[in-house]
This record gives sequence, structure tokens and C-alpha cells, in this order.
Amino acid sequence: QVQLVDTGGGLVQPGGSLRLSCTASGIIFSINDMYWYRQAPGKQRELVAGISRGGSTNYPSSVKGRFAISRDNAKRTVFLQMNSLKPEDTAVYYCKMAVDSGRGYYDWWGQGTQVTVSS
Repeated sequence: QVQLVDTGGGLVQPGGSLRLSCTASGIIFSINDMYWYRQAPGKQRELVAGISRGGSTNYPSSVKGRFAISRDNAKRTVFLQMNSLKPEDTAVYYCKMAVDSGRGYYDWWGQGTQVTVSS
């Protein structure tokens, strides 16, 4: 069994910053790609950032230049640094990891952390 716990959400004013973290635990042989998604009320879940095991990153245009994803492989943790936050960034943020627990890679999700950008 694998568990992902994501933390770091909260209330922030427009223009502010937050740093999200997500740590995996359990039976883990290897972790491949890591991602952050978000879901706002009434909207579909969307990809916010992705990072490969080698460190290659990708972002949609809506967050490029403001958000930065990074990872610590030894600590099985992925981070999302969010700067210049806007009200439209308000959503529940979820991490996802491709984890091999001995039977091949499967995707696992965190429970989500609320980010609210408001004055």
C-alpha cells in the first residue's frame, strides 16, 4: 500500500506565495513521474505541473513563470512553489506519483490541499 500526503495549502492574498509538499510512504521500489493537479469548484481537474525522475519539468501556460515544481527523490517528496498567486488559482491541489511497489508502475493520488487566493 502507498500513501501520498500533500500539505501546505492555505489562504493567501493576491500576489502572495505558497509552497506545497507531497510525500509518499509505504512499499515503494521506485517513483517515476510526479505531478500536481488542481480542481476548482465546478471545473475539471487540470494539470498544473509535472516533473520526470530526471528532473525535466512541464507547465501549462496559465502557471508558467509563476509556479515551479521540484522533487527530492531521497525523501520521496515533490514540491510546488507558487508565486504571484491570483484569485483564479483558488482550487484544491492534488499530487500524483507513478509508483512501483513491486508490480509495475501505478498512479497514486494525495488527498488534496485547499489553496484560496483572496483579499
